[in-house]
Amino acid sequence: MPKSNLAKKTQKYSLEFKRKSVEMTFDPDVLIKDVALAMDIHPFMLSRWRKEYREGLLRPSRRA
Repeated sequence: MPKSNLAKKTQKYSLEFKRKSVEMTFDPDVLIKDVALAMDIHPFMLSRWRKEYREGLLRPSRRA
């Protein structure tokens, strides 16, 4: 089977999109997989963003 010449593009998500997605998971009645499906992202990515959020890595940079 020949290889496709189409390169996969990595999706870049804004900080605001990541934070909004993570904050949607704070509701105890909401599952991560349901938020991921609604936001059209992989559940693993959302879990990784949740970890980054807890570590304070999803904050806007303080460039003056």
